[in-house]
Amino acid sequence: MSPMPVSLRLYRAGMGLAEPFLPLVLAARRRRGKEDPARLAERRGVAAIPRPPGRIAWLHGASVGETISILPIIERLTQRSFTVLVTSGTVTSATVLAERLPPGAIHQYAPLDAPRYLRRFLDHWRPDLALVAESELWPGMIMALEERGVPLILVNGRMSERSFRRWRRAPKTARALLGCIDVALTQTPADAERLARLGAPRVTIAGNLKFDAPAPPADAETLALMQGQVSGRPVWLAASTHGREDEIACYVHMVLKQRWPDLLTFIAPRHPQRAAEIAGIAEAEGLEVMRRSDGYAPGSATEIYIVDVMGELGLYFRLAQAAFIGGSLVEHGGHNPIEPAKLRTPIVHGPHVHNFNDVYAAFDGAGGAAPVTDPDELAGTVAALLEDQARARRMTRAAAGVVERYGGALERTLQAIEPYILQMELERL
Repeated sequence: MSPMPVSLRLYRAGMGLAEPFLPLVLAARRRRGKEDPARLAERRGVAAIPRPPGRIAWLHGASVGETISILPIIERLTQRSFTVLVTSGTVTSATVLAERLPPGAIHQYAPLDAPRYLRRFLDHWRPDLALVAESELWPGMIMALEERGVPLILVNGRMSERSFRRWRRAPKTARALLGCIDVALTQTPADAERLARLGAPRVTIAGNLKFDAPAPPADAETLALMQGQVSGRPVWLAASTHGREDEIACYVHMVLKQRWPDLLTFIAPRHPQRAAEIAGIAEAEGLEVMRRSDGYAPGSATEIYIVDVMGELGLYFRLAQAAFIGGSLVEHGGHNPIEPAKLRTPIVHGPHVHNFNDVYAAFDGAGGAAPVTDPDELAGTVAALLEDQARARRMTRAAAGVVERYGGALERTLQAIEPYILQMELERL
């Protein structure tokens, strides 16, 4: 990177000056359940294990959705004799990856974007190739990789209109950083256009990897047990909920139980540590509550079942007759609807889905998802899906058609990174 804009020199200097205070930031996050106390050193770039011999590909995603979307790439790279180092920044993603990473892949928490942390991390792992998912464009990381000559590829790249406007305020900074990306593989033409206008030199539309990611798994024994427990009952799921969406789910249950007294509602909060708070909300309404972490399947008297363990959402998508996808009735931006679509679960969502605008537009346009605007409309839509199985089947068929139509991003992505893999294989001969 030459010359480095003043803004980036100031950023790097500022992060260096802030470094003595970053342990305080990590400690505060740990108290809120956002960091793993046993692995805080990884956030300072300290590796938990020795570096394996041979070639290492470093793949980074922010959280659960991003890392799941790159699982097929991880698997392909391990099959090509790479050790794959996977980094993420959330406790939930680490929990899910512990269950789903293939042999030959290692998870570490991503270091904070401070110069010494990054230097320590890169000195230890010495990656031969780096791939970052979606919009994880940290300036310190990009500069450090550029200085070491490590090829950097953006996979499943996205650039929202809001982010594009922010980047445009600093065009020299944007051009300098994005110019370090060897290839930017984007989800949509709009993403490609924005990245190209900001200065990314080689941009290709590959499509959305989330359409090619595997459906979330479910333990067969647990699924059979739960199916027996809920057989004959109307069941719906409020998935990845935030804030007042848990209250809304309890409200919907209260409305619907007048029609179905044996209704069972699963609530799977995005942050499981909120389970006690959710239980309090439900119990205040006089509802019978059970928590998954207690280790029991829902009993015949259970009305609200709180899914407060990670990695089991695939189980509840398979059990539910309708699923509300959270983060969408509050201004969070929504969560991934492709997973329930793959499992043939009818999808309901609120209006705030800017994190997945194009995906929801495709589902809604095909009749594969049902948008709602408020708690009463949510209650009415869930009731209709519980009552009208033919409508539910039409929705799931339409959603499955969208998934099939928009697939193929994985192969296009693998074709784009193949020259880098071949080059490294030749260098090792």
